[in-house]
Amino acid sequence: MSAVLVTGAAGFIGSRVAAMLLDRGDEVVGVDNLNDYYDPALKTHRLQELLVRPGFRFHKVDIEDWEAVGGLFGRYEFRTVFNLAARAGVRYSMENPWVYMRTNADGTLNLLEAMRRAGVTKFALASTSSLYAGLPLPFREDSAVNTPISPYAASKKAAEVMAYTYHRQYGIDVSVLRYFTVFGPCGRPDMAPYRFVENVRTGIPVTIYGDGSQSRDFTYVDDICRGTILAEKPLGYEILNLGGGNRPISISGFLAWTESLVGRKALVERHPAHAADMDATMADISKAKRHLGWEPEVPVFEGLRRTVDWHLRAGIPLRAAS
Repeated sequence: MSAVLVTGAAGFIGSRVAAMLLDRGDEVVGVDNLNDYYDPALKTHRLQELLVRPGFRFHKVDIEDWEAVGGLFGRYEFRTVFNLAARAGVRYSMENPWVYMRTNADGTLNLLEAMRRAGVTKFALASTSSLYAGLPLPFREDSAVNTPISPYAASKKAAEVMAYTYHRQYGIDVSVLRYFTVFGPCGRPDMAPYRFVENVRTGIPVTIYGDGSQSRDFTYVDDICRGTILAEKPLGYEILNLGGGNRPISISGFLAWTESLVGRKALVERHPAHAADMDATMADISKAKRHLGWEPEVPVFEGLRRTVDWHLRAGIPLRAAS
C-alpha cells in the first residue's frame, strides 16, 4: 500500500495533518528533525500521540540531509508528500538567515528531487502570508510577491518557485498553501497566541511590539489542516490562501479576548515595532473556496476558547514563554 509522507510531523500543523490522515485510513510516514528552536517537550508530546496510532511510522530525518531523504524514498512508496517541515518565525530569521534557506529552500529541493527520481507526483507545500508584505488588502494569490521583507519570507518564496520548476519540467502536481496566523491547542510557543495564553495564565509579562493595533487574519489549526488535506487533489500548480477570510483581529483585541477567557489581566511590556513585522494580514480565500470547497469553520473566539482550555489542562512541563 502506498503511504503519505508528512514532513515536520512533530510540529504544530504537521502533527495535526498526520492525525487527520490517519483518521481517514491512510498509512502515514512522518519525519522531523526534532530541533530545539522551541521546547522539544512540546514536539515530543505531539509525537507520542501519533506513535500509538496504527498506520503511523516515524523517522528522525532532517530534510536538509539529501542522503536521508533519498533513503526514505527508497524504502517507501509514497503517493503524496506534504512538506510541512520549516524553519518558521519572522524575527529569528533576521538573526540566523542561513538555517532558513537550508531548511525551507534546500530541504524543499531535496524532497522535489527525490520525488522526481521516485516518480511521486503530488506535492503540497506549506507557505506563508508573510510573502504579501506591503501589498494591498485583502491579499490575493495573483499578487506579485517579489519584495519579501524577512529571510523567512524569502526562503518560502524560493521554495514556491522551485516547486513551480519541478511542476513545469517534470509534471509534479503542486499545491502551495499560504497560511495565515495559525493558532490552536498545542501551538508554537514563539507565536503570540501561545505566549498570550500562557503568560496571562502564569502572570508572566506579555511582550507587545508596537501599539497593538496591528491586525492578523487568525485561522484555527483544524481549519488549516483540513484545507491542507483537501489540497491533495490534482490541481496542476496552484497557490491557495488558507486564512480567516476578511476577519482580521488586532493584537490588542486578541489579548483582551485571552484575558476574558483566562480570567486574569495581562502584564504588558511594550517594545518598538519590529522591522520585519507586517501591519496587517487579510486573506482573500475565494480561490480556496473555488478549488477546494474550503472555508474556515471555527470562529476565532471559539478557537481561542479551545486553546485556553488546552493550556489549563495540558500539564506539559515547558520552558516559560518569552
